[in-house]
Amino acid sequence: MSTIAIPDLVPLRYQTLERIGVRAPVERVGFIADLCRGRRVLDIGCLDETALDKQDTEEWLHRRIAAVARDVIGIDCSERLADGEIVTGSNSRIVRGDGTDPDPMVIGDEDVDLIVAGEFIEHIENPLAFLQRMTARFAGRELILSTPNGAAFANALLGTIGREAQHPDHLFTSTYKTLNTLCLRAGCRAWQIIPYRFYATEMLLQSVGSKRLLVRATEWLVRLVERLFPLRSFGYIVRVQL
Repeated sequence: MSTIAIPDLVPLRYQTLERIGVRAPVERVGFIADLCRGRRVLDIGCLDETALDKQDTEEWLHRRIAAVARDVIGIDCSERLADGEIVTGSNSRIVRGDGTDPDPMVIGDEDVDLIVAGEFIEHIENPLAFLQRMTARFAGRELILSTPNGAAFANALLGTIGREAQHPDHLFTSTYKTLNTLCLRAGCRAWQIIPYRFYATEMLLQSVGSKRLLVRATEWLVRLVERLFPLRSFGYIVRVQL
């Protein structure tokens, strides 16, 4: 298995005032999909609660991956998979199962080039155990995580009006340093932490008229702040060499 070219990690000292250098935030779905081009992908937790709402947009990660990957097998515990699996494209399907420990008889571990866990680790009870399991099971391959940022400007903005944007299944939020610690403790070979920008897809789909214009304006404001201060971005993508 060839080594993936991930930039060298700048060691953190975990001092409060140390500077953390990160790139400008990227568009999450497109960035992850590009990394999947031509590869056989295991897509963990891919049938989220908004997947069907987003299936006709560019924001459903599973569909964007399937458009460029050689083959995609998704796994999710959603009740929408009561019949076992659904076919999502000519080269893609989603099976029902435990995303934290996918059944190797169903997944076919030896054929997996890349594992994607988009917006997944904030939903599970033990992200460290999950990452350790992936590191042991898929050693040498690449894992792409994405997860919301606990220091996001969007939530700070909502907090000023007594609100907070969290899915009811979220158990944790992460920051740059906690994600770095997660990779360290899991024994990963190398990793890169990349901010991704705010997207208001669900709010836009539910809005019309002046409310939709307000959502667009808010999205523009949040993205401007994120570009100026990347550590306040909406979330992070973590490229991990297992």
